[in-house]
Amino acid sequence: MVIQTKAIVLQAIKYQDKSLIVKCLTKEVGIQTFFVRNAFAKGKNAQKIAYFQPLMLLDITFAFKNKGGMEYFKEIKVDQVYHSIYYDFSKNSIALFVSEILSMVVSEQERDEQFYSFIETALLWLDTHDETANFHLLLLVELSKYLGFYPDSSEMDCHYFDWYEGVFTDIHVANCFDAEETFLFKRLLDLGFESDQKVFSSRDRKTLLALLMKYYEVHFTAFRKPKSLEILKEVFS
Repeated sequence: MVIQTKAIVLQAIKYQDKSLIVKCLTKEVGIQTFFVRNAFAKGKNAQKIAYFQPLMLLDITFAFKNKGGMEYFKEIKVDQVYHSIYYDFSKNSIALFVSEILSMVVSEQERDEQFYSFIETALLWLDTHDETANFHLLLLVELSKYLGFYPDSSEMDCHYFDWYEGVFTDIHVANCFDAEETFLFKRLLDLGFESDQKVFSSRDRKTLLALLMKYYEVHFTAFRKPKSLEILKEVFS
């Protein structure tokens, strides 16, 4: 069956000298992995390596075998062109971080158009806005909704957040953020992408990023801290 679909590049790994293994989130058939022969080769038969930058928005066609192995692109073109993500250092750092996170946590081969649209809309927002310092924090929070562990906000008047249970509480136990951390976390949950990006200091962002990494580590078994995490910390320090 031939599939034509929108796709977001999550990861591209070099294979031997000239080829790539590319992991994509597709709109029509979920996560798919592609083998790209001669991605680095020269000549008319070479695939353009620029197609496979992290979070590139593509329009692809491929013969879908649905046997759990790697697929092969028949046609590739850019669906929407980014104007700033690959040229702005801070945005590019965010993009690397987000691509690592998505590649790690999105592994199911299932169609989910709502999830695809959420990611695509978020990336286009990042590309078209100047104030994006909280983007990665907001994305991690929103992503937890789709992964099934969004914090229970029914008791947000309580003073502590139990990151193991995912609830707010007035009883401080070993699994709780302290009062200051919980206050910051509440503020983050109340924000949206269109909110004032200057609401947090660089210190606040570092704290929130560390809290979210802890939260993800507890609630997502295969989670590991992204390699780009330290770069991101430096960008927003």
